[in-house]
Amino acid sequence: MSAFEQAQKDVNTLSAKPGNADLLELYKLYKQATEGDVKGSRPGMMNIAGRLKYDAWAGIKGMAKAAAETAYVAKVQALLKADGK
Repeated sequence: MSAFEQAQKDVNTLSAKPGNADLLELYKLYKQATEGDVKGSRPGMMNIAGRLKYDAWAGIKGMAKAAAETAYVAKVQALLKADGK
């Protein structure tokens, strides 16, 4: 199992749900690592959560998949450390 796959499992062991900023960080890194650059059009004004996710992911356009995986693993490790694990 790769470190990226392990981090995907480990994030679910946190004692509390991460804050919105951390969730957006995890989301954009996961999407970049698994799908590459953002595709499609930006969600409409009424879809606030969708817009935030799209904008976060679009903000790292061009990041290599391997770099996104590494950053995702580091973020999960930081969250686990802050959680006392």
